[in-house]
Amino acid sequence: MAKIDYIPFAFPGLDNISCAFTTRIGGACQSPFDEGNLSFDVGDDPYAVRANRTALAASLGVTHWHESIQVHGDVIHFEPEPQSPEQPPHIEGDGLTSAEKGHALVVKTADCQPILIAHNKGHFVAALHNGWRGNSINFPGKSVAQICAHYGCAPSELMAVRGPSLSPAMAEFVNFNSDFEPGYEKYFNKDSNTVDLWKLTNDQLTGAGIESRNIFGIDMCTYSMKETFFSYRRDRKTGRQVSVIWIK
Repeated sequence: MAKIDYIPFAFPGLDNISCAFTTRIGGACQSPFDEGNLSFDVGDDPYAVRANRTALAASLGVTHWHESIQVHGDVIHFEPEPQSPEQPPHIEGDGLTSAEKGHALVVKTADCQPILIAHNKGHFVAALHNGWRGNSINFPGKSVAQICAHYGCAPSELMAVRGPSLSPAMAEFVNFNSDFEPGYEKYFNKDSNTVDLWKLTNDQLTGAGIESRNIFGIDMCTYSMKETFFSYRRDRKTGRQVSVIWIK
């Protein structure tokens, strides 16, 4: 069975919530998707992808799998119907939530930011796929508001972690003025044409009411760490790692 390498993360004081950020290391996929591609949507051998996904689910000990067709929008699916890791997703959206034990929320990335969210008492979890387009429409902040409205909680009751993604040094935007609406200039470095998406996400989460002490980041750059992560900007034709959160 394929063995998928992943980086575990635990929110302080939340023993019943687990998070995992996979790398490209380990797995059954061949170049240019080697080794740990977990997406059916990139042109890889579906049998190898299925082997990787079932191996990951078994390794994490999750009983249900939730995933969406990611479209860089602002749609969140609350308590969606579970699927098997052997199946491709069938719903479109960029956010998922669950209050059920053993239900893994899965976000696919290869430079975009995975944002995993947990209630500070472990009552529910959420997962967001946030690319720069998500930042440009404040998807992180809007999601916090929607999640709190749905579950009847305050933003101060949430904790969040941003997974490996495109670092500020590698987030080049030569068309910044057309890609971003006015108001984002303070995140833009005119000398390098780069945008600090990590800080932007942090500010959007705090702006929505999550306390800064409850926001964490895995500051690993998908573009720079070629041997560890897939990067669409770097390689174009490549695989996808996943970020997973679930209630144990």
